[in-house]
Amino acid sequence: MSTRTSGSLRTYLLTRLLLFIPNVLIILTIVFVLMRVAPGDPVSVARGGQLPPEQIAMLRRQAGYDRPLLVQYWEYLTGVVRLDFGRTITDSREVTQIIVTNGGATLTLTLAALVVAILIGVPLGLLSGRRRDTALDAGARVFGILTYAAPVFFVGLLLQLLFARTLGWLPSSSQATPIMQARVPTRTHIYLLDALLAGDTEAFLNGLQHLILPALTLGLLLSGVFMRIIRVNVVQTLRHDYVEAARARGIPERRVVVQHAFRNALVPFVTVLGLNVALLLGGAILTEQTFNWPGVGSQLVRYLANRDYVAVQGIVTMFALAVVTISLIIDLINAIIDPRVRY
Repeated sequence: MSTRTSGSLRTYLLTRLLLFIPNVLIILTIVFVLMRVAPGDPVSVARGGQLPPEQIAMLRRQAGYDRPLLVQYWEYLTGVVRLDFGRTITDSREVTQIIVTNGGATLTLTLAALVVAILIGVPLGLLSGRRRDTALDAGARVFGILTYAAPVFFVGLLLQLLFARTLGWLPSSSQATPIMQARVPTRTHIYLLDALLAGDTEAFLNGLQHLILPALTLGLLLSGVFMRIIRVNVVQTLRHDYVEAARARGIPERRVVVQHAFRNALVPFVTVLGLNVALLLGGAILTEQTFNWPGVGSQLVRYLANRDYVAVQGIVTMFALAVVTISLIIDLINAIIDPRVRY
């Protein structure tokens, strides 16, 4: 790597890292303001009518909601730096503990859905771009539109009806059967990994069966996006002069498509992959509700129903930090694999 190239890469990486701080600060400020514009303070909203006014006032003082907004804002920022997202009002749980306990299920679902989306969307986009304006291409484009537009909960209900109720092939809800969950010791809060660490193959396979439908539901949501990105870039790449030159030299068409068109289509695909993390996490919340999946998203919905804004603020902050961090990682990977991004 030349000195100029390595210097431009270091400059780009440093710039992105410096921009990461104000991005995070803006997101944290938006979350804080949105939670404060709701009518009433979080303690009165969550516990009003359940406790006498004296206890409500005591809880407000303990939580710091009787202090000025600037003081609350500073305490909120310093808490996030310490990875302290507060304590819920309704059941007095630390939000960090909720994220640790339920985050493994959300991580499992998200990664499995990402694998499904890649396995479906990438090959389909490659075939569609290679066979442009054919029946296969038209069908793939319709598939992309339908999967992107269809509500994730509706797709989940259809899959439950078909594979769980009608055919009886797969379980319709939960992360595993209660018996299997009870016999697997919790070590990492990731059920499949805990089952492997315990050497329980039956419990691991049971967890995989329960994972198929929610992962397929959420994966279909993104597969259409991936398919369209790959297709567009494959079509554009196949029009370039160097591709025509490769064909003129007698290089087989399959090798031209795979080594030239597909490799160049992966660069924007990586970018879109990072941008769709928010879509994936948002879909995970609805998917967890549909399949009774014990993730962070299901906890968020529960605390929303209880109007526990402290818990909601902490969980939303965690989601926002995850999205910004993953986007930063994707940008850095992009700069490494594509030198044009650095300039």
